[in-house]
Amino acid sequence: MNLQEAIVARHSVRQYMEKPIEAEKIEELKALIEECNREGGTHLQLVTDEPKAFAGGMAKYGKFSGISNYIAVVGKKGADTLLGYYGEKVVIRAQMLGLNTCWVGLMFSKQPDSYQVLDGEKLFCVISLGYGANQGVQHKLKPIENFAEVNGAMPEWFRQGVEAAILAPTAVNQQKFKFVLRDGNRVEAKAKFSLIGYAQLDLGIAKYHFEVGAGKENFEWA
Repeated sequence: MNLQEAIVARHSVRQYMEKPIEAEKIEELKALIEECNREGGTHLQLVTDEPKAFAGGMAKYGKFSGISNYIAVVGKKGADTLLGYYGEKVVIRAQMLGLNTCWVGLMFSKQPDSYQVLDGEKLFCVISLGYGANQGVQHKLKPIENFAEVNGAMPEWFRQGVEAAILAPTAVNQQKFKFVLRDGNRVEAKAKFSLIGYAQLDLGIAKYHFEVGAGKENFEWA
């Protein structure tokens, strides 16, 4: 499975089997997380064998079950977009390894002894991780025109980027983002206003999807 195939196959999964993640997969994800943290200045952390975060009433209300592994999305305040970008990079690698995931904003219990939050940082959310009891379902897709702004004909690489971005997970499927093609091959990613928040985090997730779909060699971020 390549990156494009993983983006298509990935769906949010809330119920997991009680099946441990193999040590080699844990190590591969840890190595990627370390790489992301060095590159992006983020503080993502992989938490394993910790079931308490999803043992409370909020998790049950959200129909989460069987979760004992997750990624703590920790970073500097205001780093929402970076965390979305690098967090989704790890999510897609997990999908390539045969694992399932779900970005979780509120329906979990914080476990401060299980991860580190330094001064000036905050826990933005977590990402559940494991072998899903199912593979999830595709969220409803909206027209590409809702997310693209182009003067003239739309280049194929740009279209493929936006199509990949539309597949990105966002809070309650709000998809408050747009990609604007500027002069030449410069692309601006914009977040729209959101009453429920998470728009900047969602933008980072969508930016990673766009980059994979469009091909990094075809454009530069404005």
